[in-house]
Amino acid sequence: MKELRIVFMGTPDFAVGILRELVQKDYPIAGVVTAPDKPSGRGQKVTPSAVKEFALTHRLPLLQPHSLKDESFLNNLKAWNANLQIVVAFRMLPRVVWDMPNYGTFNLHASLLPQYRGAAPIQWAIINGATETGVTTFFIDEQIDTGAIIASKRIAITDKETAGSLHDKLMTLGSALVLETVDAIAKGTVKTMPQPQDQNLKSAPKLTAENTRIDWNRPSLEIDRLIRGLAPYPTAWTELHNGSKVLKTKIYEGHIIHKPSLDVPGTIIPSNKELLVATQDGYLQLELLQLPGKKKMSVRDLMNGFALEKEAQFV
Repeated sequence: MKELRIVFMGTPDFAVGILRELVQKDYPIAGVVTAPDKPSGRGQKVTPSAVKEFALTHRLPLLQPHSLKDESFLNNLKAWNANLQIVVAFRMLPRVVWDMPNYGTFNLHASLLPQYRGAAPIQWAIINGATETGVTTFFIDEQIDTGAIIASKRIAITDKETAGSLHDKLMTLGSALVLETVDAIAKGTVKTMPQPQDQNLKSAPKLTAENTRIDWNRPSLEIDRLIRGLAPYPTAWTELHNGSKVLKTKIYEGHIIHKPSLDVPGTIIPSNKELLVATQDGYLQLELLQLPGKKKMSVRDLMNGFALEKEAQFV
């Protein structure tokens, strides 16, 4: 059995779930690398990453480099004398970093590679209507999410899945896979396989204002998947044209109404404290949304105090 000294690299809550499992199981963590503090929220208050907060709470050595090629960072990283690095939801590493430890650097990715390489695999799997996904560990190489696969675990995607619920399931599944991978490296039993050369790969690009906007001209099922795949974060959005006002509106939850559409897509039909929106082939009944400057609220609460103009519509 090899004696390990592990450096963990990650930033968001998803990475914390894996780091917590490593710490609770007494794996030897030599240090943690995470992103620098950055402004967030309405007040743009400078906020530490979730991984930093966990590391400080558990008194783990910590580095927050602005540049992964910075000489002082590289010297500090070498000083930890780690022989294995684990990366979960961090950023692309230069070779000088991932090639540093004797036993390599492996990444946990929240998809069944080679499918859904990229920044948002959880969201895109739901948006695209995938029926299963999973987690994969692989050794990092020069490109993004292309290295030799160590192991993977699968999980079904339900037709009510949201990005939030799938995130939590994959974090639990990923924790188990990381521990299995570390144990295999320690025992010297790791066997890798190159990623399959598949011509029909789905990608998981960064989420932007453009690809998170609802197009009401699309079928109801596609819009439902977009909403679920972006809930609770970063959230699907649309513009509410209400008289002379244009309000950017976040949509957190809705469900499909299975009846033929008789209205122009985006048309709003309010009734009995409900809100139906016409799509290409039917209607969505909205359940939870957020107007600018307001808290997230149910449609029922919104309709108690918000006046919709007669010709109001989502665009």
